[in-house]
Amino acid sequence: MEPRLRWLVAFAVGVAALAALVLLASGLGARAGLWSSRAGFSMLRWAAFLAIFGAVLSVVALVLARVTGGGGSAILAGALVVAVAVFLVPWSQAQQARRVPWIHDVTTDTADPPAFVAVLPLRAGAPNPADYGGPEVAAAQARAYPDVVPLHLATTPPAAAFPRALAAARDLGWTIVAAEPAEGRIEATATTRWFGFKDDIVVRIRPEGAGSRIDVRSLSRVGKSDLGMNARRIRDYLARLRS
Repeated sequence: MEPRLRWLVAFAVGVAALAALVLLASGLGARAGLWSSRAGFSMLRWAAFLAIFGAVLSVVALVLARVTGGGGSAILAGALVVAVAVFLVPWSQAQQARRVPWIHDVTTDTADPPAFVAVLPLRAGAPNPADYGGPEVAAAQARAYPDVVPLHLATTPPAAAFPRALAAARDLGWTIVAAEPAEGRIEATATTRWFGFKDDIVVRIRPEGAGSRIDVRSLSRVGKSDLGMNARRIRDYLARLRS
């Protein structure tokens, strides 16, 4: 392999590896408190730029290796795969942000959202307030998530629905902050896997005829958009309760 081609191969592989490292560090470092979530998101953008650069270098080096017969195609193909995979992570998040509304508070009852009580001290200093955003947020949710509605258990009274609801919250790995059977209220916190974002959930159980009505609210502590996470969390929780 010619020295110039060898240098280009090493450079392409190094840039692709650096892109992967920046991508992993962006979330893990924010979760560990080494830097802010805002810095982590900036690192995501840099990872995307590095991935594009690494992919271009890999393609150029692959073409030169094919023309000159200098070898190195396998490692360059690997670098190209890594670069593309790294780019797809922030790109897919950006696409998801365009598909969902710019909200971070989702509830099955927008007219009378379940209220947070026990988690309020934990949210002290959080950029997003615990107060519901009102009709504008409700309208945005209705357009994007029309399926996020209360769960009606026609034959299960609140006394029986409460332990079932609490068990479902624990099964999903939520950290239980409060469980008040007399009030029909469960409060919990969910932590995202990568960036370690904290989202708070309140479950409200009320009598409805001979059965129960279960409402859920999921609210992010940080971020203007939740990328649809709160709606997915509520769907998963209610699906577990139904099963």
